[in-house]
Amino acid sequence: MTHSRSALNMKLLAVVLFLSWALSLSAQTKSDFFKTSDGVKIHYLEAGSGKSIVLIPGWTMPAWIWEKQMDGLSKKYHVVAVDPRSQGESDKPSYGHLPETRARDYKELVDHLSLSQPVLVGWSMGCGELVKYAEQFGSDNVGGYILVDGYLFDKVSPELFAFLSGWMNQLQQDRRNHADGFVRTMYQKPQSEEYFKRVADASADVPADTAVTLVYNMMAMKGLAAGFAKMKPPVLFIYQPNSQGSADFFKATLGDKGKLEKFEDAGHALFVDDAERFNRVVDEFAQSVGK
Repeated sequence: MTHSRSALNMKLLAVVLFLSWALSLSAQTKSDFFKTSDGVKIHYLEAGSGKSIVLIPGWTMPAWIWEKQMDGLSKKYHVVAVDPRSQGESDKPSYGHLPETRARDYKELVDHLSLSQPVLVGWSMGCGELVKYAEQFGSDNVGGYILVDGYLFDKVSPELFAFLSGWMNQLQQDRRNHADGFVRTMYQKPQSEEYFKRVADASADVPADTAVTLVYNMMAMKGLAAGFAKMKPPVLFIYQPNSQGSADFFKATLGDKGKLEKFEDAGHALFVDDAERFNRVVDEFAQSVGK
């Protein structure tokens, strides 16, 4: 009986310690909003202090998908993760979904927080948006750019356009199942069903018409050369094997100004699949810039 009571007390202690740790992490992360110049309320998460790193998620994804970066990198840096307009907890207007407009939102976030020389990290669709950021606003107040597994192209091939057209039709016919299927393709490492549901819920919360518009605007985006030309070095492209074509285009366009980091055993959400290595790469890059 005494042994049983002792074991129960140990389990209760473990639960209390876990909850204390979880609440401590929650208390360290600030959730806030700001309003853009065109009246859209944008949500962001903020943690840590020091050199600033701004994390921009991909198509229909929420700021919290960077949770392993918020937890890991905020021990050393001031980390900000943003919900792009119409994603996560940000407003979902019927306008303003061009890459140029979303890039302006990120610039206004940087200005709102008075960030100096932040490292800007864009994943997937966020890559093209950061190229448009550089094209519109230059790089005088940017410490460096990290592009994460985005589709970088000179122009969309007819084959890709045909595939995405059918894909967008499926999205509008069955939004929830489409979101669930899409989310599961992003990972190579096992994830829990609870996690998959959480990400799929966030993706499906973006209105179907907006989700389609975002994809169309990405395809319709004009060449990236003007933006790349305004990206001051260093610029890093982190990618997984399926994105080798984008890596080749990136290197051919930027030459020695562009650095590559390949994650062999990870999926599209490589910062989740291999968070420890990803955080280490970002840390090393952040330390190298601005010296």
